[in-house]
Amino acid sequence: MTSRVAGLPLALVLAGSLALTACAGGGEKKVTDDQSPEEVLSAAATTLKEAEGVNLTLSTTDLPEGINGITKAAGVATNAPAFEGTITVVFAGQSVEVPVVAVDGVVHAVLPFTDGAYQDIDPGDYGAPDPASLISAESGFSSLLGVTTDLEEGESVRGGADNDEVLTTFTGTVPGAAMKKVIPSSAGKTFDAEYLVSDDGELRQAVLTGVFYPKSEAMTYTVDFADYGTSKDIVAP
Repeated sequence: MTSRVAGLPLALVLAGSLALTACAGGGEKKVTDDQSPEEVLSAAATTLKEAEGVNLTLSTTDLPEGINGITKAAGVATNAPAFEGTITVVFAGQSVEVPVVAVDGVVHAVLPFTDGAYQDIDPGDYGAPDPASLISAESGFSSLLGVTTDLEEGESVRGGADNDEVLTTFTGTVPGAAMKKVIPSSAGKTFDAEYLVSDDGELRQAVLTGVFYPKSEAMTYTVDFADYGTSKDIVAP
């Protein structure tokens, strides 16, 4: 692996690797020195879309002012597809955390200022995608890896609970049409992408920067993936 620094600063990569790999362990090494960035990301995409489930966290600290949109989603995403967790949205100037269960093509949420019962919602009304689709092969984050262009490999660092893993940064450009399949509100023509991939072929982090909402400035979403193989039977409330 090259030692050239690209993408995430080394300190951030180290911090992220320690936080994100503690549960992953030192599995069989699947990423080798002779693989191209395209081959590494293709393998990582396959690993993510074939995972039974993962713990997923999407977050931003720079949602443009005046935009109705998502600032955080955290929960378990499975290949059913399904999702159970919480989504934090800014709507009409207020930030609210909403419990969400998405399964069988329906998104159920406990809306603020209601009786606490789940209601069927359209996540697009809040600038959010269907969270059940976030790891799907067609419209999930794994779908971005195969269409990322201008790929460059960056720093490789040690990480994991016992410092027994190698994590490598890859940078590139995602077409706007591909991003729109994942986050429907996306309005940019292209997006900058930084991926952190473990030596056992797991995508651990994606840092995506561009215009995610019409008539707004560029911003960054960071998506963390942990606990590959997480199993959870998610059912409608």
